[in-house]
Amino acid sequence: MAHQSLFHHLCLILLAVAAGAGAATPRQLFLVSQPPVTLTNHHGQLLTGNYSVNLLWYGRFTPAQRAVVADFLLSLSAPSSPSSSSSSAAPSVAAWWATTARYHPGAARLTLGRQVLDPSLSLGRRLSETSLAALAARRLSPHRGSVAVVVTAPDVIVDGFCLSHCGLHASATSSASGTRGRGRFAYVWVGNAAEQCPGECAWPFHQPAYGPQAPPLVSPNADVGMDGVVINLATLLAGAVTNPYGGGFFQGPAEAPLEAVTACTGVFGAGAYPGYPGQLPVDAASGASYNAVGVAGRRFLLPAMWDPKTSQCSTLV
Repeated sequence: MAHQSLFHHLCLILLAVAAGAGAATPRQLFLVSQPPVTLTNHHGQLLTGNYSVNLLWYGRFTPAQRAVVADFLLSLSAPSSPSSSSSSAAPSVAAWWATTARYHPGAARLTLGRQVLDPSLSLGRRLSETSLAALAARRLSPHRGSVAVVVTAPDVIVDGFCLSHCGLHASATSSASGTRGRGRFAYVWVGNAAEQCPGECAWPFHQPAYGPQAPPLVSPNADVGMDGVVINLATLLAGAVTNPYGGGFFQGPAEAPLEAVTACTGVFGAGAYPGYPGQLPVDAASGASYNAVGVAGRRFLLPAMWDPKTSQCSTLV
């Protein structure tokens, strides 16, 4: 089970704090040569081929909030050619996702599948990691050709949320009948941190809980919580396809791996350093920062991903 850990992100920020007045500034820390990131292929199974991403909305979400995530998922496999002048200002979401195909033998094509609403909180307001797997299995009828995603509302408490992680991806066994039958399936959980910990799980759209207090960026969809969900969901989906069962691409211990995106935590644009997400396009009208454009010109901020071809964290801008 892989968590999108807060610890790596906080360690980067705390480096800047520890530098002190007479030591090094955050920018100097960035300029110091850092150890190279190398994700090792442990030759386990990766997700390849076509997968539907089925969503369970646990708690209350507005249609506009659900549309942010749905449009992001639709954008993963959308044609990359821009349809308007606004969409030519940044690379496509599909171009970001294309990096996962470089993880040999990768190439998972994700498409939006079913959406299930659970506004009445069928398993209660407090969930354990076991509860998340149960929700994915019971409500989304997962199979080997799907990825189940559980998104929890701001008032839902999940064990470890904010304290140690912003979401997780893991696998479980499905008993669903049908042509694909029983088998392991990958699932993802991500929480809306707007009320509980936006400084930890919705940065850089909220001031960080620790470290340098630079002004937060304006979120591209005018919803700090949901734009944070997109960042974390993108992170976890990349991990789910490149290390779905714990034997794929990662660095470090299998119990706490650095994966395709978590190996590049806190980097969104060129020139990023601890506490600074990097140089990003800014919408002249709204002031929102973004680096990717999806369906219908919707804008997103997506994290850097480790590129196996260059062995570096690659940003879209």
